Amino acid sequence: MTVVIEKPEKTGTAEPPAPAKEARRISRSMVIAAILFVWLVLFAILRGKQTLTLAAADLTDLHRWFNDVNDSIGANRNSNPLFLYFFNEIRLVIDSVVTFVQELISQPAGDRPLPQIGWLGVVGVAGFLSWAVGNWRVALLAVAGFTFLGLQGLWQESMDTLALTLSAVAVALLFAIPLGVWAGLSDRFNRILTPFLDFMQTMPTFVYLAPLTLFFLIGPASATIATLIYAAPPAIRITAHAIRSVPHTTVEAADSLGATRRQSLTKVLLPMSKRTVVMGVNQTIMAALAMVTIAALIDAPGLGKTVLQALQSLDVGTAFNAGLAIVVLAIVLDRVTTAAAGREEAARHSKNRLLAWRRQLLGAGAVVAAVLVYLSHTYVWAAEFPGEGGTGTAIRKGADNVTTWAQDNLSGLTNAFRDAITNGLLNPFQSLLTDSPWWLVGAVLIALGVVLGGRTAGITTAVCVGLLVATGVWSDSMTTLASTAVATVLVMLLGIVFGVWMGRSALVDRLLRPTLDAAQVMPPFVYLVPFLALFGATRFTAIVAAVVYAAPVAMKIIADGVRNVPAATVEAATSAGCNTWQIITKVQLPMARSALTLATNQGLIYVLSMVVVGGLVGAGALGYDVVAGFSQGQLYGKGLAAGLAIVLLGVMFDRITQAAARRTTA
Repeated sequence: MTVVIEKPEKTGTAEPPAPAKEARRISRSMVIAAILFVWLVLFAILRGKQTLTLAAADLTDLHRWFNDVNDSIGANRNSNPLFLYFFNEIRLVIDSVVTFVQELISQPAGDRPLPQIGWLGVVGVAGFLSWAVGNWRVALLAVAGFTFLGLQGLWQESMDTLALTLSAVAVALLFAIPLGVWAGLSDRFNRILTPFLDFMQTMPTFVYLAPLTLFFLIGPASATIATLIYAAPPAIRITAHAIRSVPHTTVEAADSLGATRRQSLTKVLLPMSKRTVVMGVNQTIMAALAMVTIAALIDAPGLGKTVLQALQSLDVGTAFNAGLAIVVLAIVLDRVTTAAAGREEAARHSKNRLLAWRRQLLGAGAVVAAVLVYLSHTYVWAAEFPGEGGTGTAIRKGADNVTTWAQDNLSGLTNAFRDAITNGLLNPFQSLLTDSPWWLVGAVLIALGVVLGGRTAGITTAVCVGLLVATGVWSDSMTTLASTAVATVLVMLLGIVFGVWMGRSALVDRLLRPTLDAAQVMPPFVYLVPFLALFGATRFTAIVAAVVYAAPVAMKIIADGVRNVPAATVEAATSAGCNTWQIITKVQLPMARSALTLATNQGLIYVLSMVVVGGLVGAGALGYDVVAGFSQGQLYGKGLAAGLAIVLLGVMFDRITQAAARRTTA
């Protein structure tokens, strides 16, 4: 039985679809099918011609020009006024901030062989601050988490990562919060700023690194600058949203009492949006931690460098131990800032007597933390973490043993799964993209952009296709596009299955959502480790890691879309005799089309980011080009062009899917 529901918010009953709308929907599907059919026919005729293939060591004129620019900048870095009085000064300021924080908690300070605050002081301060902004449970989690980092034998690496993260977040918030407030107060500024934020959040983490090393050299300063640029947009967006969400009646009441614009901001808007702003800080910290680990590619110290070196040597045990430390650090930072966001509301529900006791206990806690800081500054036993990281050794050995067992006992299953996806889906699609003439693939992409997203999306796609050709890495771009498309299809299959299940069952949602939230906290690096153990260093490893990385966001978006379908509509379909399968396929999924399109958009962006990171474990294509550009000077220009190609793919995906989402909801 087929039931189609239209405009449920007005009628709440089943009505037949409008013929014109149904005809348009069918004609669009037919146009897409016709485009693909023509592509396949021409592919069979023109296969292998005009593919713009470029060998790994070959360079184009653009790549050589980028190399020359890099050499010229290096030769004139200390004489060019732009560098002397601008870029070098920025690098000096950021480097000073990073050095100060590192000497405080992770690196030897001056003549001291140890940092100013040793492990005992850091644990004490972390516990006290977590208690002050959150509660005693979060404080215990912070103390246990930081202690576990030391037991893993990764104390200094963890503190280096924390130092870079805190430095980047502190600098990012200095301009992100004011920009967010400005965007929240001014519609015009918000319209100007939004495209830049969209662009910054569309770019995968890899892409920030290469151009910044051109101006700020390789090292912690460039890593911190890349991190703060990547981490600032969430704080700006969420702060602007918080300011705009304050009820207009409240602002009007303050104005009627004679409040100035500044008083209205400081006494009304900011206090009432504080919780949401803190949530923005949470997102900034998570983004910064993810970027700091990736920045190991440009010599950023910390856990990311340990993971990178282990991945390059296929040392799964070491990579797993360091990856686990990143997860622990991410969970602690996430829970502390999340608790801070809800602290004010919890305080309002607390009794005054309990609040008074809390203040006294916090005072005592501050004294204890100060004593621990003094001890860690004065005595070696309180400064150096005791032991030799026995827990980390056990974790490494355990991970290696599990890897060996999996390879010995599961290789048949994992290899069969890998070969089925690779030979049945990835290889044919990659061949279609890479062996077709470049102009044919470009025409198909432009046509699909027009059909799915409209004229503007088609123009954007045409510009991106032209620039992709100009980068000289067309073939590698198509290889990355193939991996991204295959991974996105798998993400959407998982997203629909589990998203519908979560949307229809509150119990399933309560059980799965915490796991999905935790999965989104983990930086991309971490996802590569377990799949490296299962599948080895292959492009399939990157695809599976990308699927697992991107699936949580798709599942949650689809679940929310299914849940938002009006209950009256579902009841009407049930009363008409529909079974569960018909309700899902004929009512809930069609009415959640906008959520499906948004999930596709986010899935594509997440997958592209992860597929590129997979260049570290044999994924090849653009990811490999970027990594090779950092490690081999003669390939720097090609790596920079590959980074530009990644941006173009991201912009093309984002614009087409966003335009399709708008047309779906229109």
